[in-house]
Amino acid sequence: MNLLSLYLNHPLTTATLEYALDITLNRGVENGYYGKNETLHVVLSPFGVLTLIAEEKSQILDALTRLRISLDVEHLITQDYPIHINPELTVLFDVSNETIRLREASTLNLNVIALAISQSVGLEHYEKRLDTLFSQSRRIVESIHTFSIGRRSHLMQFAKRLALTRHDMVSNLLLLDKPNILWDNEEAETLYNRLAFILELYDRHEIALSKLSQIKEDVMLVMDLINHKKSEFLEWIIIILILVEIVMGLIQFAR
Repeated sequence: MNLLSLYLNHPLTTATLEYALDITLNRGVENGYYGKNETLHVVLSPFGVLTLIAEEKSQILDALTRLRISLDVEHLITQDYPIHINPELTVLFDVSNETIRLREASTLNLNVIALAISQSVGLEHYEKRLDTLFSQSRRIVESIHTFSIGRRSHLMQFAKRLALTRHDMVSNLLLLDKPNILWDNEEAETLYNRLAFILELYDRHEIALSKLSQIKEDVMLVMDLINHKKSEFLEWIIIILILVEIVMGLIQFAR
């Protein structure tokens, strides 16, 4: 079997998926959906990642064509994984960096695999987003000596994007809380944990959060400098007003 997981640049509705692929979607992990027909197993995550599993790659490509999704789009984030079904496997599953081997292709197993791979794809999306924010943060720090009070609103917008990125990462990727699908099935939990280890989900998530903290410190540094400049500016205005009042008083006294 073949698995392809991709980040959707434009959100797909469940109705669009059902109509295009002639499939019925059901509630899956958390707020996600899954469905299957004779040739295809589909999982739509709540954070905008679509996972397709089929016997042949041509069936996946045909599904993408019907959904009007092109793999030639620049910067499209995808991950693929071969899945081998072997009823004679002595263990329930065997996961490596190259392939996933299962004793049976149950709906639960495929949903768990799709969840882990889609989290990896979603995490890669945020990693690229963080790289952009990190570069912008560096430019802001490099120009700290020329940063003016008038650019305060620009910095506030940057801080807002940073906060929203952190919120989306924590709330959408489901990496901090164990999904409900894993609580009642020890085998599914073990399969997920193995995939999470192979894909380095938790390590990558921690690194991403560390980058976010570094960018936050940079923003706070620049904000402190701007606030200092603003206070200094107000102090000079007060001094000038006092001097003007003294001069006016002296003129009045001379008269």
